Amino acid sequence: MVDAETSRTVIGIIGNIISFFLFLSPVPTFIKIRKAKSVQGFKPDPYVATVLNCAMWVFYGLPIVHPDSLLVVTINGVGFIIEISYVTIFFLFSNWAMRKRITMALIVELVFLFIVVFITLTFLHGHKDRSMLVGILCIIFNTIMYTSPLTVMRRVISTKSVKYMPFFLSLTNFANGSIWFSYALIKFDPYLMVPNGLGMLSGLVQLVLYATYYRMTDWDEDEKSTEIELPRANYAGV
Repeated sequence: MVDAETSRTVIGIIGNIISFFLFLSPVPTFIKIRKAKSVQGFKPDPYVATVLNCAMWVFYGLPIVHPDSLLVVTINGVGFIIEISYVTIFFLFSNWAMRKRITMALIVELVFLFIVVFITLTFLHGHKDRSMLVGILCIIFNTIMYTSPLTVMRRVISTKSVKYMPFFLSLTNFANGSIWFSYALIKFDPYLMVPNGLGMLSGLVQLVLYATYYRMTDWDEDEKSTEIELPRANYAGV
């Protein structure tokens, strides 16, 4: 019989794999940007925000804050590097106004992260208190990020079309939220459970909408699409 710790490790490894591919989901967008040598109509905001989100989760998973969270650190460390790469591409192919905006946003994030680390390590001396502060901040950031698909879901309902809500991205988001929710449940971690529970629910709603409106969708409709930013794998993470 497999013990709880082994089950948690296996689930965490699976979560790392799923989250890794979610982090890579925007790659086609950046291939387009590199080929066009322009960011076109794409926006850097989700990627800049995810940089801070990943950094916060890495800090949360460190032994000095929340022990036994190595798999949270690994995937968010990888995610941090990937998101920095995305932001760098945006920076290289943006105009000066956009570059200034990106730079200022990253500076603000760096200062915020420094303040959080300083307060946590200077004034909080137990894992419980440190986990609470950093965990609550991570929940807030992830909850904000999970509002991003609401616009897409509202569009699906109003147009009765799922043309611009990718099925596999919705399915992977659901799987990602579910696997990390299970991971947090085995060794109870409310700060990991809440955002991933929301992610699981968000993915489920997207799948229900897809099943509901799939047959009504006009796949030949000629409509200028915009980039759709569904939440990705920073939910454990991520």
